[in-house]
Amino acid sequence: MDDLRDKYLGLIADAADESALEDLRVQAIGKKGEVSLAMRELGKMTPEERKEAGPRLNALKDEITSAIAAKKAGLEDAALDERLRAEWLDVTLPGRTRRMGTIHPISQVWEEVTTIFADMGFSVAEGPQIETDWYNFDALNIPGHHPARAEMDTFYMHRKDGDNRPPHVLRTHTSPVQIRHMEAHGAPCRIIAPGRVYRADYDQTHTPMFHQVEGLAIDKDISMANLKWVLEEFFTAYFGTTVKTRFRASHFPFTEPSAEVDIQCSFEGGTVKVGEGDDWLEVLGSGMVHPKVLAAASVDPDQWQGFAFGMGIDRIAMLKYGIPDLRAFFDADLRWLRHYGFGPMEVPTLRGGTAG
Repeated sequence: MDDLRDKYLGLIADAADESALEDLRVQAIGKKGEVSLAMRELGKMTPEERKEAGPRLNALKDEITSAIAAKKAGLEDAALDERLRAEWLDVTLPGRTRRMGTIHPISQVWEEVTTIFADMGFSVAEGPQIETDWYNFDALNIPGHHPARAEMDTFYMHRKDGDNRPPHVLRTHTSPVQIRHMEAHGAPCRIIAPGRVYRADYDQTHTPMFHQVEGLAIDKDISMANLKWVLEEFFTAYFGTTVKTRFRASHFPFTEPSAEVDIQCSFEGGTVKVGEGDDWLEVLGSGMVHPKVLAAASVDPDQWQGFAFGMGIDRIAMLKYGIPDLRAFFDADLRWLRHYGFGPMEVPTLRGGTAG
């Protein structure tokens, strides 16, 4: 038995793989294995011999079985170590994240604009997208002969024959929101009015539906200087760099005096860089609110005054994120959206988002 023990324990220790280990198990303790055959000989022994040989054979079988199990575990551990070396991975490296949904650039910029103006004390006001021509034109001091009221520029709602009610339009700007807000809350006020607007135009920089944000500040001692400060603070926060502005005299029916506002930029290689260079780019219209507009909103123009401005959300999104064609905003192209869009967890800040 000592010879069998030494033989099989040695062979088991030298086994190179689980296949060789299984062969040794069969040779030693299988049905026809050497230990099994020796245990069959117990019936031919005297009681005294069985009493001595039986426990020794059982102990030998258990020892061989344990040695096989231990060797098998050792071979499995060695195989796992080899696999880990071959398939090494640094679990401290960042994983591959997959974006769950995409925020449209317009939605992102809308939130950025709202955040910046909120930091300057402006609240958000909203109003209907279908307006009467009184709120859209008359209350804003736009005369009946003004080109903006023509059907070639404005979408009028269909009216049945004999309907004498005031016509309704798809609002051409968010200025009616300013009138409604002053009617409801009076003065003083400080609001922005972001929203969809509609005009009959379509090319690389114009679409029939687009997005606009207008601002209004009414108090007793507001001036054009306050307007200039607000706009320069906004552009500096939005573009993340100091942006100079230039005011050019203009004319809008709802403001007096009126000014178009340009921002400093450079044109290089077909791209626009804001906040540097010697060129200028017109981005918005502004001015001091016309007394007739204040009166139409039930605000006494002898006591109150203020400024208003309006700019296209889509256009400033194009400028900041290098989007060349306005029409692409509304093409529903998922490849475009994955390129220019934002992740849901990219929270807008005063300095704007980061392109995804």
